[in-house]
Amino acid sequence: MAEKLLKLKKYIFVLFFLASFTTFAQKKYPNNYFRSPLDIPLKISGTFGELRNNHFHAGIDIKTNHRTGLKVYATADGYVSRIKVALWGYGKTIYITHPNGYTSVYAHLSKFGDGIQEYVKNIQYQKESYETGNMYPEENKILVKKGEIIAYSGRTGGYVAPHLHYEIRDTKTEHIINPMLLGLKIQDSIAPRINKLMAYSIGSNSRINRSTKKQSLSIKKDTLNSYITSRISASGKIGFGINVYDFLGKESNKNGVYSIEMLVNGKRYYYHDLETFSFPESKYINLLIDYPHYASYKSRIQKTFLEKENKLSIYKGLINDGIIDVKEGFNYQVDIITKDFKGNTSSIRIPVIGLKSKSILEQKTDTTNYKISKIKFQKFTKNGVTVAFPKNTFYEDVFIDFSVNGTIAEIHKPNIPLDKNFTITFDSIMYKNSEIDNIYIANINNKRYPYYQKTRKRSNKLFTTTKNLGKYTLLIDNLEPKIYNPNFKNGDWVSRLKYLTIKISDSQSGIKSYKAYIDDEWVLMEYDLKNKKLSYDFYDKKLVGSKHIFKLVVSDNVGNTNIYNSTFYRK
Repeated sequence: MAEKLLKLKKYIFVLFFLASFTTFAQKKYPNNYFRSPLDIPLKISGTFGELRNNHFHAGIDIKTNHRTGLKVYATADGYVSRIKVALWGYGKTIYITHPNGYTSVYAHLSKFGDGIQEYVKNIQYQKESYETGNMYPEENKILVKKGEIIAYSGRTGGYVAPHLHYEIRDTKTEHIINPMLLGLKIQDSIAPRINKLMAYSIGSNSRINRSTKKQSLSIKKDTLNSYITSRISASGKIGFGINVYDFLGKESNKNGVYSIEMLVNGKRYYYHDLETFSFPESKYINLLIDYPHYASYKSRIQKTFLEKENKLSIYKGLINDGIIDVKEGFNYQVDIITKDFKGNTSSIRIPVIGLKSKSILEQKTDTTNYKISKIKFQKFTKNGVTVAFPKNTFYEDVFIDFSVNGTIAEIHKPNIPLDKNFTITFDSIMYKNSEIDNIYIANINNKRYPYYQKTRKRSNKLFTTTKNLGKYTLLIDNLEPKIYNPNFKNGDWVSRLKYLTIKISDSQSGIKSYKAYIDDEWVLMEYDLKNKKLSYDFYDKKLVGSKHIFKLVVSDNVGNTNIYNSTFYRK
């Protein structure tokens, strides 16, 4: 009977929360102004504010049933204020400014709507480039109505699966707002899943279970959506961190939660939610999470306490920055509560007893020959390799490792977050003059897949800038890019083809640029990065005559160039 009453109380609480939350959202944001950008039931593969590599997810990712080409609609009246075509990032993107002070964003598109498509192609042919950079049509030049087809869904912008990325921004401030607050409807009755809990001693005088080391706490289910840990002993200042995912309906995607709250003896010490944030602050995600843990295990632990240099605006009403000062002889009940946007709730309870430890398991202090002072510019040179750190590269003073073995430089391990780029410079005097032009700096943290770093040259020095610690080396690329698998043979009639396609790839420094010509005139070829395929649409421009000369010039990042020539016929 008692268990039934407890469940009833929880149910009533959730209903109250949902009602009050909906009322709040309707008061603060226009709830019926925007429509859905797609005409299918919304299934979400990525939630707003989801934890990503070095940033929060700035919108929602809507599934398109594994397809491209679904109609994308303007979610409200407005005008197209910005368009961009890029190989990476958002791919093909449309920004629509609305008269109510918001801007909607639609990304990873396969194709623009008719009027927009014509505008973009004119720019592409003027620049003789697939990538356009940001384009800003004159205000009210391209007007759109709510429900008008503006584009078609796709997967442009790198190696992404088909989906639509959708954002809402404050037009004036550029702050990103959770689109769910503006009336989008999704089905979700599943509470978040708590997977891991960490405890942290904060400061040299603090202990958890007699140790200064961070602790992974075993968790077990208490009731359906609540968890509990064994009692821990502690003294001094401590904090906690949680790994938690949300699941929407029957979808398998591991999504982010909307809010995390921590109560200490019933009093709120910590709270953050993902209602809104700005792009510049997004990088501080690396201080929200346990970054060394993420670097080692690719699992994100969200701290329920505030690091000193963390400038995120998502926090509300913190007590002592979420840090618990445990006193000897006192008992503490710590509850961490996680919610998704629909109010589905999971919680975990941590019993804590204040107990001064007699025997102490000390944590080894990291010291090396290379101490970085946060507020100073510092430069170190070893065996022909120099690393230079501007002031405030790191968030705090740190000790780092720095070693050079042959041409491989290891600048610590990639387990410390950086706020700014630092510079790595290699001396290339050991290479022949004939080799210099083909040398580049590569990140080799993944031995199987060396990653080209944008390499600049000055005299006999090669240098690059990066925010990633780890292993770097010099590599030589003497191979030209590969051009292969055209959908026509030299001398073929291609009158029945809608597209001319051909593949390109480069196994070393990577492709930097390509240009295609028909009869010595530049033509637009769309680049599908995932399939390494270029495509020319014959309907782009009318070809004169039946015989045509096709030429493709492809260059990699060190300047190796391959040229492909072929003849085709078309009526």
